[in-house]
Amino acid sequence: MLLLWLAYPLILIAVAAAVWWWVRRGAALDRRSGREAAAARDDFARNLPMLADRFLGVASRSGKPRGLRWVGCQPQAPPTLFARDAKTGELYALHAVEIRFEAVEGGDMEEVEAVGNVRAATAVFVWRGGRWDTDGRVVFNLDPAETLQRFAATLTPCP
Repeated sequence: MLLLWLAYPLILIAVAAAVWWWVRRGAALDRRSGREAAAARDDFARNLPMLADRFLGVASRSGKPRGLRWVGCQPQAPPTLFARDAKTGELYALHAVEIRFEAVEGGDMEEVEAVGNVRAATAVFVWRGGRWDTDGRVVFNLDPAETLQRFAATLTPCP
């Protein structure tokens, strides 16, 4: 019985130490995450023209929309919205773009007059391995704020 009374303070000390370590670890991760996000924002602004070209190349290889060829992607004025994936923690940049298409010769869209219309969209970029990249994901007809609202279940805004 005496041993049990001596064990209680040791257990309490161990639990307190574990909680202290967990809180400190979380604060360190938050600081690192904040520094990483700030560096990523600066890098995005610096490399936006190159990223837009990369986006156009990747998106044009997707074959979507069918019957159209991607011919241009013009980034629009900031602000870019940044968000984190709620499950993976990945940082995303949502940037407004204007996209131009032309019809593929002999395709279904060749006779459609609207093919040449400029389309407003949000291009999606992801911070991976210390640099920005894209999978060619695009959200047509929504600006970055609307895109963030549309995907609020999976993306959380970054301050």
